[in-house]
Amino acid sequence: MFKNLKWKKLLIFAFLGMAAGYAYYYFIGCAGNSCPITSNPYLMTGYGLGAGLVLGWDNKKTKKDDKEENK
Repeated sequence: MFKNLKWKKLLIFAFLGMAAGYAYYYFIGCAGNSCPITSNPYLMTGYGLGAGLVLGWDNKKTKKDDKEENK
């Protein structure tokens, strides 16, 4: 049951990151083509997705993982 919660959390963070990346492009990004990253909605959405995945990734070890490493 808790494994599904891990993936749901990751998907929520990924979606929020994508939304934040697109919002950055829409509200703050360059109007012209002088900024190659922020003037492209696809790149900014991708960067937001990456940031959301990094922030949402659960890097905690469980007791089961610790027991397997000590063997």
